[in-house]
Amino acid sequence: MYLLLLILLIVGIAVGALTGITGSSGVLVVVPVLSYMGIDFKTSIGTSLLVDVITTTIVIYVYLKKKTLDIGIGLILGMGAIVGAQIGAFVAHIVPVLPLEIAFTAMAAYMSYYVIKKSYRAEEKGIRKINLKRPVALLLGFLLSIPIGTLTGIIGTSGGIMFILVIILLFSMKAQNMVGTATLAMFLSAFSGSVGYFRIGHIDFFAAIVIGLIALISGYYFSILAHKLDQKVIYRFLGVVFIIVVISEIVKITVL
Repeated sequence: MYLLLLILLIVGIAVGALTGITGSSGVLVVVPVLSYMGIDFKTSIGTSLLVDVITTTIVIYVYLKKKTLDIGIGLILGMGAIVGAQIGAFVAHIVPVLPLEIAFTAMAAYMSYYVIKKSYRAEEKGIRKINLKRPVALLLGFLLSIPIGTLTGIIGTSGGIMFILVIILLFSMKAQNMVGTATLAMFLSAFSGSVGYFRIGHIDFFAAIVIGLIALISGYYFSILAHKLDQKVIYRFLGVVFIIVVISEIVKITVL
């Protein structure tokens, strides 16, 4: 029992760090750890989504307090994700586990590539890639968020990094503002996804609450720290974490 609590404690700290500093979901930490602990893959995903709901509340509070969050954009992206997450949760319920694990591993591999590449182009984070009027950009952001939400429901990623990609593509803002805005969208996406997984009975509430409460505390302090750290170092570290997850998942799929 003590070992279990220790593992959940470490996971909670890691999730708070990932969400608070980079605006990314804790899924890439929570799902592999819970899976190795014997919790089935779909329940691990549902649990991870509930953890994201808990963690992002304090992260959103800090970014609101620091005034580094665009509420309007975050809500529009989040509303699109809500629609997609319900679709994804339904699909996940009828799809076998192995394809989901393969998709999860592929997603982790891409994320590692993206964040490492991003670390070398940090100076471009505030550049708008497509020059659109705000109403058009918001509409396009809503539409792009639907497939992000679908992925939330299928493989448990709450879309933090993907929302940042959409923001980079359509809007112009600083790195911290992107993280804060993406976290608000991620909260709505994770909430919708966790409701979907609750309906099909795939959430471990004990693990979610323990990890979530620890992540709530660590997320607060790491959110404050995020406004002081060099983003290049942050994203390179995150890339290494993702690579470790990919290797771990490949070993589990092919050996276990």
